[in-house]
Amino acid sequence: MTSDSSAAGTAQPSGLDATTALASLGDESRRRLLDFVRRAPHPVTRDDVAAALGMSRKLAVFHLEKLVASGLLRSGRGGHGTPGGGPHRAGLGRRSRLYEPVPGTLAVRLPPHRHELLASLLAEAITAQRPGESAREAALRVARERGGRLGAQAHVSGVRAVLGSLGFEPAEEGAGRTVLRNCPFHPVAAQAPDLVCGMNHAFLRAYLAAAGEDDRLTAVLTSRPGLCCVELRRTVTAEDGVSGTAWVRGPCRSEGRPGSR
Repeated sequence: MTSDSSAAGTAQPSGLDATTALASLGDESRRRLLDFVRRAPHPVTRDDVAAALGMSRKLAVFHLEKLVASGLLRSGRGGHGTPGGGPHRAGLGRRSRLYEPVPGTLAVRLPPHRHELLASLLAEAITAQRPGESAREAALRVARERGGRLGAQAHVSGVRAVLGSLGFEPAEEGAGRTVLRNCPFHPVAAQAPDLVCGMNHAFLRAYLAAAGEDDRLTAVLTSRPGLCCVELRRTVTAEDGVSGTAWVRGPCRSEGRPGSR
């Protein structure tokens, strides 16, 4: 996406705070629209929004511009439209206006970070550290135990729903991959990625195993800006035409997987 200004589109209004953001989301249609834009894998057009949400283009433009004015979205011009198609078509010689979320600017997040989950895990690790066990080992063990207990209570059909309720915001990306668009442990993970990402990985692996998904879905450390440091990968079997599991290696250290860095 090319933009009319530096970075990616219109400049964010000054003085943005939680009150401004919440006020702009008082309308249910606007909340649905923001959720759609946030989940989209690429910037969206006005026509994309209108079609996805079943509203008129005029109403979509109204809500989009309200969200831009509040600082929740930013907009800019995409490539020139071409006759006959493309998701960002705006007609020959014209450029579609594209919309995308403004990253890292709000005190309010949808969904929210869940610092209480990480704080609870760390507090339990400190108080339950065993003799001869390092602090890191205790933290990983507690994360595994907590994930296992939670997974044991989940029905297989509700695995992704539970992850969504925890704030991970899972989204299918094709080829057996599910990315987690929100990290409940961020921004603490940025301060201590080796520990926090390792705990996250241990928690999710144990959760999937206890929920009965371990033979079909596994948690893998990866590195993609703006996403959780863990993604879910479906194990490919002979029935699917290929055997084995597609692993993605990231810069974070796995909690004990051979060959991890």
